[in-house]
Amino acid sequence: MKNLCNALCLLMLFSLSCKNDVKSVDSNSKQEDSLTLVKRAKAIHDKVITLDTHIDINVKNFTDSINYTQELSSQVTLPKMKSGGLDVAWFIVYTGQDSLTTKGYAKAYDNAISKFDAIHKLVEEIAPNDIELALTSDDVRRIHASGKKVAMIGIENGYPIGLDISRVEEFYNLGGRYMSLAHNGHSQLCDSHTGEARDKWLHNGLSELGIEVVKEMNRVGMMIDVSHPSKEAMLQMIEISKAPIIASHSAARAVSDESRNLDDEQLQWLKEKGGVVQTVALDSYVHTQKVKARDAQLQRLALEVADSLGVMWYTTRDEVMALSNDEQDAFFEYYRKIIDLANQKSEKIEGFPPAPDVSDLVDHIDYMVKKIGIEHVGISSDFDGGGGINGWNDASETFNVTLELVKRGYTEDEIAMLWSGNLLRVLDEVQAVAKKINQ
Repeated sequence: MKNLCNALCLLMLFSLSCKNDVKSVDSNSKQEDSLTLVKRAKAIHDKVITLDTHIDINVKNFTDSINYTQELSSQVTLPKMKSGGLDVAWFIVYTGQDSLTTKGYAKAYDNAISKFDAIHKLVEEIAPNDIELALTSDDVRRIHASGKKVAMIGIENGYPIGLDISRVEEFYNLGGRYMSLAHNGHSQLCDSHTGEARDKWLHNGLSELGIEVVKEMNRVGMMIDVSHPSKEAMLQMIEISKAPIIASHSAARAVSDESRNLDDEQLQWLKEKGGVVQTVALDSYVHTQKVKARDAQLQRLALEVADSLGVMWYTTRDEVMALSNDEQDAFFEYYRKIIDLANQKSEKIEGFPPAPDVSDLVDHIDYMVKKIGIEHVGISSDFDGGGGINGWNDASETFNVTLELVKRGYTEDEIAMLWSGNLLRVLDEVQAVAKKINQ
């Protein structure tokens, strides 16, 4: 009987031992699978050209003493681009909407020129061995192959054109390769998406000058950006333009109901025109509900941080848009620091609502790929202009987007299309149309 008991005990021990071995093997297998996935994602990330179509700038970071060769607090610098493997940065000549007057246009033009000058100073004087300005897709590939980072220029808001259509070609000659005709507020060229809130419009789409600007952009070879204009303005641009269009930093309205995102009808228009929507990593556009739940508590922490630093804090976008351009620039200079510190405080609070993350961003990509095809979808951040989500909060974390795409089953060729191939294809087509017009 004793021998039988001993045999049963040994059998039980053997059984437990086997179970533990299986568990260990399963755990090791999962770890190996995870490491293999990361390794594969890293190989893809290093191989493809990663391109971000929307990065705002502050001219104060483009001086001899303070510039992008240093590790600044801004979300994009050369060290952060190198660390995260971000190859192409579209730096933005942004001008906030102001009065439709001669004085307003003059001030806006001066602001735009100061930003063009800053970008040229970076690539020509500050860091010519590290970054170079590209004007075509061939330039992008050549510069990338040389080991340098690539700079490109987009124009957010056609307001600085004023009433002088010749400035379209002037901005193109300065390197501008896309432009939106409005921002947050109706410009002299077209209505903004912001009119939706109160159903108040200035032009019911494009103005007469705006129609001419669209034609002029086709002529010079500048991509038309529909990320901020109204839905009706977008439709009219599509009807008038002889070339494909882009949305430089928007997401899917069906996934997150925000007027800055594109609804299914707009996505279909964009597809039929051969364009591309650059999925934006701005939290409130990525996941409106998460942001609302989190902001209700985060604003209190942000106000505490702002008070401790002795700066003003604004709790709504309307408050920020009501500021002058100079006041907006000052606010955005410290905005990210306040948010980062508030987020750090939130991590110590149990049950604090989560922020949108890279997975939420790729949900938009998945949706739009299924809706309009992978050939019409790309990626953007809106860094240093309000953009940033958990996992991709600055250029140094760019790899995390590729990793999530690999987890979702996207192939290397598909990831290459999303990161840069689709946008560069549109740029080629727009410039081909311009060449044909000018023959």
